[in-house]
Amino acid sequence: MVRAGLVSLALMGLAAPLGAQQFDNFDGDSAFDDFQLDTGEGGDSGLTLSEDGGLVPDGGDGDIQLNLGTGSQGGFVGTPGLSGPVTSVSQPATEQGTIVTLRALDKMLGQPTDVELSMGQTVVFGRIAIRAIECRYPAADPSGDAFAHLEVLDLEGNSLFDGWMIASSPALNALEHSRYDVWVLRCAG
Repeated sequence: MVRAGLVSLALMGLAAPLGAQQFDNFDGDSAFDDFQLDTGEGGDSGLTLSEDGGLVPDGGDGDIQLNLGTGSQGGFVGTPGLSGPVTSVSQPATEQGTIVTLRALDKMLGQPTDVELSMGQTVVFGRIAIRAIECRYPAADPSGDAFAHLEVLDLEGNSLFDGWMIASSPALNALEHSRYDVWVLRCAG
């Protein structure tokens, strides 16, 4: 049986894979001398043990194939409602907004401030500058989940954040700053 794994490989004199634990406390027990792979149902597995203890195909072509069988023994389960493979994820149509509403928090003062920015506009909040590059929202539901591309710089011009923030998941792609938090509330056309 393959369950004997590394124990049987060590007793057969074959090297175990690096990082594997070997058990050598059998004191000359020869129970594994005639180790064979158990293929179930009497068939040949087409696999043999290599000198380094790995499984290799008998044919030498280098390919090992997995046969899951059919019925209750195995098989693949498809995606419910789909007859073919999934090739893409559908995304609702979006509209491009002209104004984004952000909430900025100064953690030292504990004071949140709502900021409205037009695309391309920059506002200075404390010791950071926030610039709105692009804003989008679902076309079918304007009050739905907005997402905005923002750039946040410190006053020396070093980039602190440049990417997309999502209104429904502010922690997904957040500004990493010790004093300030910025997140998207909504986007309007």
